[in-house]
Amino acid sequence: MEDKRFSVRQGQAAYSSTQTSQGAGISADATRVLRNTYSLLALTLLFSAVMAGVSMSVGLGRGASLGCSLGALALVWLVLPRTANSSAGIAVVFAFTGLLGLSLGPIMSHYLAMPNGGAVVMQALGGTALVFLSLSGYVLTTRKDFSFMGGMLFAGLMVVVIAAIGSVVAGMFGVAVSGFSLAISAAIVLLMSGFILYDTSRIINGGETNYILATTGLYLSIYNLFVSLLHLLGAFSGDD
Repeated sequence: MEDKRFSVRQGQAAYSSTQTSQGAGISADATRVLRNTYSLLALTLLFSAVMAGVSMSVGLGRGASLGCSLGALALVWLVLPRTANSSAGIAVVFAFTGLLGLSLGPIMSHYLAMPNGGAVVMQALGGTALVFLSLSGYVLTTRKDFSFMGGMLFAGLMVVVIAAIGSVVAGMFGVAVSGFSLAISAAIVLLMSGFILYDTSRIINGGETNYILATTGLYLSIYNLFVSLLHLLGAFSGDD
């Protein structure tokens, strides 16, 4: 009798172990979304780099750069939500990332014109790649769920946006805000790092099933991370 009970318990334990190991993996649907997201993300980053090069070669001005940024935001807010579930959404994502790539032209030209500007840009690129790959790799390896960070990240983003607007307004009135601007850039680096954890976690845990929206979120995190690191490294190297 005891042997039978022991055998039953062994079978239950084996079944439970199998279910646990299966639950710990990434589902087929999540794997597909992740693969499509990273493929589209790589293409859009490459496209943005090309458009940034075009912007620098034609000498795009800061006014035009601002217009490109506003156009990209309009696409994300007004057009992408309506097209994210169709093939048209891919075209919208490329238009959005292309516009942001164009908006990078004046920024890149500013830093590359500095004595050690090339090194600063490369450091910012390397730092961005390191942060993204490290955080994404951590989530993919541990399968941890960072969905609890959503509220905190959104609240932090609102604070940073308000602070950035205040910094711009203060600058218009001639108030020195260089230190405050650096603090905002540092906060953005932390926020974007958190969003990379959050967005990647949502993909592998089934919280995000649309690879177009997932790509947009990760692209924005990488873009803002790069620009903020560029600002910080430029300032600490004496270029700003």
